[in-house]
Amino acid sequence: MDLFEEQERGALAGVRPLAVRMRPRTLDEFLGQGEFLGPGRLLRRMLDADRLGSMIFFGPPGCGKTTLAMLIAGHTRAAFETLHAAEAGVRDVRRIAEQARGRLASRGQRTVLFLDEIHRFSRAQQDSLLRDVEEGVLILIGATTENPFHAITGPLISRSTMFEFRPLAADELLALLERALADRERGLAGRGVAVEPEALRFIAEHAGGDARRALAALETSVLSQAAAGGSPVTVAVAAESMQTPTTQYDKTGDTHYDVASALIKSMRGSDPDAALYWLARMLEGGEDPRFIARRIAICASEDVGNADPQALVIAAAAAQVAELVGLPEAEYALAQAAVYVACAPKSDAVTRAIHAARADVRRGPVLPVPAHLRDASYAGAQRLGRGQGYRSPHETSDGFLVQDYLGAVRTYYNPTQRGEERRLAERLQEWRVRRRATGQEQTERES
Repeated sequence: MDLFEEQERGALAGVRPLAVRMRPRTLDEFLGQGEFLGPGRLLRRMLDADRLGSMIFFGPPGCGKTTLAMLIAGHTRAAFETLHAAEAGVRDVRRIAEQARGRLASRGQRTVLFLDEIHRFSRAQQDSLLRDVEEGVLILIGATTENPFHAITGPLISRSTMFEFRPLAADELLALLERALADRERGLAGRGVAVEPEALRFIAEHAGGDARRALAALETSVLSQAAAGGSPVTVAVAAESMQTPTTQYDKTGDTHYDVASALIKSMRGSDPDAALYWLARMLEGGEDPRFIARRIAICASEDVGNADPQALVIAAAAAQVAELVGLPEAEYALAQAAVYVACAPKSDAVTRAIHAARADVRRGPVLPVPAHLRDASYAGAQRLGRGQGYRSPHETSDGFLVQDYLGAVRTYYNPTQRGEERRLAERLQEWRVRRRATGQEQTERES
């Protein structure tokens, strides 16, 4: 390192954020992800044996993906190379692969390539890694905030071990913040500013599991109070330093579908409070209100059905309001519909019925339309026997007439005893008894 490089590194050290300075230096300092990094767990065993294979690290920001890759760099005896997918290309991968081949041939040393934000690589760029990963020339560690099954090619996934990083728990973040306050070399010790325990807990609980965000809030709080005379950091100061939390919601990514799924399942599970939370999450994330309205309408039919037919009416009205009025006012209609659907009695009898009917159609054989049900509105239909023998139910006093409408015996719709569907079940049972009785009489006459 020359004098200029040494001066530059010293200057950078003075301006590095607390989150960078407090990166753990050993695996024992690393917080979280105990499911695979705890004692005896898969990744820890791989590291202890120095037998790394290609891996994909995926999870939200600030949960330790890049940090763990840096720790692996210092832990393994393999050479370690780093690329950022937003800045690198196939040429960079080829250069590192050639160096890795030379290293392997000359001294038997393997090479780990850490590719940050691997989801930014195109399919062709990801495919350029396959041969070297397959042959063991490169041990790939790819990091991504996206669902790898959406963002990474199947062949690359099949050659890698998946490690899902989870947001840090509040207690883990609290331990990290306390460590930063006690560290005189890298942290905030010696700044002459006390931090109230309630303020630390507030930051830990409102950082969304993001260590980077928690440390940034702590640093802002302490430095601002130090500049103002050294007053303690209170909950109010911490809240101001954190500003308005950014809603973690990607309208085109994995979160979009996960939150939509949570909304539907909360309504299906008759929990209006959970439904309102997920609805609010989608609204705060900038989701299209028409998309939300469609999810509510689907649930009204799929999960409520005829147990409360009014649910679909209200859902359809909310969809119309979302189309005509838009946000912010449409949120009231969406909330009303979500709460109504969540509180309505549930039945999936119609859902199961249409699934069963479609399965019959797919499996075959296809049933022909009975002649008496066929269209008889055109000239010549009578000569073909279309519509002959058909009778309208309105001819009877109760509006019900036993008649063959399918040409086969099928039972698809089996209503529940919940909500309004109970009355449908009673009526349908009566009709089916009458159909069976009439069919039995017809059989006896024919015999």
